[in-house]
Amino acid sequence: MQRSIDELESIVRDRICRVCSDRTASGECGLEEPSSCALFHLFPQVAQAIQSVRSDDICDYIDAIRGEVCSVCEQQNAQGSCEARQQVRCSLDAYLLLVVDAIEEATGKKFNRKDLSQGAGGSGRVRPHFRL
Repeated sequence: MQRSIDELESIVRDRICRVCSDRTASGECGLEEPSSCALFHLFPQVAQAIQSVRSDDICDYIDAIRGEVCSVCEQQNAQGSCEARQQVRCSLDAYLLLVVDAIEEATGKKFNRKDLSQGAGGSGRVRPHFRL
């Protein structure tokens, strides 16, 4: 099922913003500059990266996000390190599994989590602790 970027962003905002730790008590974005949110600042790239993956392995999604989003984000340095990620201030990093779920669901694909306890997909690669 094809969805526009605007539709996907709306779906993801509905799913993520209501559980975001930066949300105020009144439900509004608590960031000083909401446009700086890592997830939505580069949302077209996020959506493209997720939609380019055909896998049940979260590591494949992480690889796509790193290559297509983090590589153009001003928070990441030339060596690939990101202080926002390291300090758990990157919403894309913090909510990646929920973002993948929301986009895959909205486009008609289900992310299979049956093997997450042993590492998604069972490919034998070392698994991150769901951090980008």
